[in-house]
Amino acid sequence: MFICNHEHYGFLPMPLKSHQTLQEETENFVHTLIEAMINRPPIEPSYREADVFSSIQIFMINLKRRKDRRDRMLRTLYEQEIAVKIVEAVDGKALNTSQLKALSIDMLPGYRDPYSSRPLTRGEIGCFLSHYYIWKEVVNRELEKTLVIEDDVHFEHQFKRKLMKLMDDVEQAQLDWELIYIGRKRMQVQEPEKAVPNVMNLVEADYSYWTLGYAISFQGAQKLIGAEPFSKMLPVDEFLPVMYNKHPVAKYMEYYESKDLKAFSAEPLLVYPTHYTGQTHSWKSRQQGKIHSDAQNKDALPSQSPLNASSSRDEL
Repeated sequence: MFICNHEHYGFLPMPLKSHQTLQEETENFVHTLIEAMINRPPIEPSYREADVFSSIQIFMINLKRRKDRRDRMLRTLYEQEIAVKIVEAVDGKALNTSQLKALSIDMLPGYRDPYSSRPLTRGEIGCFLSHYYIWKEVVNRELEKTLVIEDDVHFEHQFKRKLMKLMDDVEQAQLDWELIYIGRKRMQVQEPEKAVPNVMNLVEADYSYWTLGYAISFQGAQKLIGAEPFSKMLPVDEFLPVMYNKHPVAKYMEYYESKDLKAFSAEPLLVYPTHYTGQTHSWKSRQQGKIHSDAQNKDALPSQSPLNASSSRDEL
């Protein structure tokens, strides 16, 4: 007898253990379904009503031309009974010089990609604008808290339950927060991030890449917009660490006066990329070092899952 991984025959959920509940069995099965849909057509059909978290608006950013991603994500969210508002992403490839000039967009002086030394790309500008317009809607609608996800994520097992528990714990602890990453690429990998008292599975965010998923408060959105980033733009996942004063390039931070965004991160993360190094060409992905065991915060996380998965920066 031997095992061969060349052929794919299907998916099997993990068997229920004696101490587990029927609800956990349901969650296990749903997780199997959504994992199967990452690179394959939807599994048909199950019938359920998607609901919303009672106290949080969820936005999903999606390029109109990426119907494949939109369909997969909507089906994945549907299986988890999560309703979202789709936000049409700004297509950086379609931006022209006149549009950039009309928006008064200028690259932050001296910015260069840390590994390829290239300037800001139009894809990165489109990605920034896609997030910025959500921040504007958060402020205009005075939304107390909002969840933003991109369209190329897969979800941690029991995602909905874990997210609700995290947000409930944050509220119970009366934590003063403005941004909480639920998906990111941790770049500072030598020292542990500080655990948050009275909130398990939450740390103070250090230098990070990616905007796969994050919660943002009304006050946080106000700060990001108030920084007036169009005239000194850099990629959105570089901008956020500048705003919470954790960017390693001091020169970039000199262009922003207020750098007191209150930023945290779920640990372990709740969403991950669906594509990884080897499938993309990201220099940043290849350059991230492995997170040393001494840098894993055991106070925030009794049993840690890997944090060093790699993927490219999204340009939508």
